[in-house]
This record gives sequence, C-alpha cells and structure tokens, in this order.
Amino acid sequence: MKRTTITTIFIGAIVIIIALIIIIPWREAVVPSQESGRLTVTASFYPLAFFAQEIGGNFADVATITPAGIEPHDYEPTTQDLIRIEQSKLIILNGGGLEAWGDSVLQNTDPKMTKVVSAGEGLIDRQMVEGGETILDPHIWLAPMFAEKMVDAIMNGFVDVDPVNADTYRANANILKQKLVNLDIRYRQGLKRCASDSIVTVHSAFGYLAAEYGLKQLSITGVSPDAEPSLKQIDDLVKFVRSNNIRYIFFESLTSPKLAQVIAEETGAQTLSLNPLEGLTKNEINAGKDYFTAMDENLAHLQIALECAP
Repeated sequence: MKRTTITTIFIGAIVIIIALIIIIPWREAVVPSQESGRLTVTASFYPLAFFAQEIGGNFADVATITPAGIEPHDYEPTTQDLIRIEQSKLIILNGGGLEAWGDSVLQNTDPKMTKVVSAGEGLIDRQMVEGGETILDPHIWLAPMFAEKMVDAIMNGFVDVDPVNADTYRANANILKQKLVNLDIRYRQGLKRCASDSIVTVHSAFGYLAAEYGLKQLSITGVSPDAEPSLKQIDDLVKFVRSNNIRYIFFESLTSPKLAQVIAEETGAQTLSLNPLEGLTKNEINAGKDYFTAMDENLAHLQIALECAP
C-alpha cells in the first residue's frame, strides 16, 4: 500500500515537472519582454523593424507584423498580430497609406500604454495617380537620406517610452545614421556617370530614390505591385522601352516576375532584380541579407542597367 502511494506521488510529480517544462517556455514566447525586461516593440514591416532593432539593441524585443516573404501593401494582421500590438510599448508604422490596417487597429490602442510612431510623418510628399485617384507614394525608406530622418523618429519613440536608456538609443541611432550617410555617398558616386537615367520597374516603389539621384522611374503597375496594368499602359511602356533603348526591366523578389518578363520579351530587353525592401524572403534572411546589403545589391544592379562608369 505504501509502495503504491509512493509510486502514485512519484508519477504525479513527474507529470507536474513535464507540464512546467512545456508551459513556461510557451509563456516566455508569448510575452518575452515582460519576463526579460526588454521593451516590446512592433513594426509594421521589415525596414522599420530593422531600424528599430539596430536602435533598441539588447533593450528591445522587436517583431514584424508582415511575415517574411510577404509584401505589406495588402497584408491583414492576424489575431496573434493584434495581441502582439496590444501588448507593445512601442508601435512603429510607415504611414502614407502603406498599412491599410493602421487606422482601424490603432483606434483600439491605449495611448497611455502604447506609443505609436509614424516614421514617415512629414516626409511622404510624392503624389501619383492610380486608378483615377491621387494617392501618396509611401516608399521613403529606399532613399537613405529619408531613411535617416525615419531613424530619428524611431529613436525619439524609444526615448519617450524608455528614458532611462536614452543615451544608448541615441548612440545606436547615430551609428545607424552614419551607415545611411555612407550608403548615400556610395549611391551618389556610383550613379554619377551613367549612360542612361531611366529605370523601368514592376511597381512605383523607387520614386524617392530616383528623385534623390537624378533618375526617372517608369513602372508597369502603380504603388501596389498587385495592381493590374491596362493593355494601353503595357503598350505605352513597350514603346518607351524601345524608343529609349532600355536594356533592363527590373523585377522584385516578393512578387511575380511575369509582367517584367512580358515587357522584356516584347522589347528584347533583359530582366534584373531591384529590391523595394518591403520585406525579405526567408532564404534572404538565412543568407544574412539585411537593409544595407540589399541596398548595395540594388546599387550594383542599377549600375549595370544604366551602364554607369566605375
């Protein structure tokens, strides 16, 4: 009888221990910042998350709403995303209409508990007509000097919610901004002497970058890569490519290359990738690619397409 009781107690203890082993890590995964002391920071998509992690360093637990390999224009947050947003101390958005869900979600955010930063506020000023409607072009992160100002806005958000570590956030932001200054210098030098100044892209993501470095952008679709161009738009673009001797049509890693291939086949041009950095694929992340390596790759591909002198 005693042996049976001891056995029962022993088995019960093992069950409890196993349950604790299973439950505790799960709880840590759901609310890591509450148990680690780090700030829970949520960014809407990749570039903002990258900037936030560089600024926050070890003091921040940064998550991205838009999953790897998905472009953010039409992404809708999941229930898990909404829980994460509600638990966040700092939420970072781009603005300019990029986050279709932004307004509706943030109406339910308590400003006393959560700081919301719109990193593109006051910067997004390019307008374009799409489907007969005038809309804003939100792709400011592709121009390094605009990205530098976004970093300031994100840094200020960190300082507001965690003033104790303000010096660290400012120091990290200054390092990041210097990298952006150096990137801008590489672009200005690399695109200074080119045979052409026109780029043809899948969607209108490169307007700020083009304007910054004296280039002209023509796109197959509009601000969203999912928009369908009309036959007239395609015909006009084919005529432009032929008359201006455009040698390369740029495609993107997160969207189908079909449209770029159609234009290329029709005109005898080649295709080449140009990354709008709306997100990275899992393979790119695993290979160690980040904002700066992707931007340097973009520069190299622009130099090829525009026939730039070394």
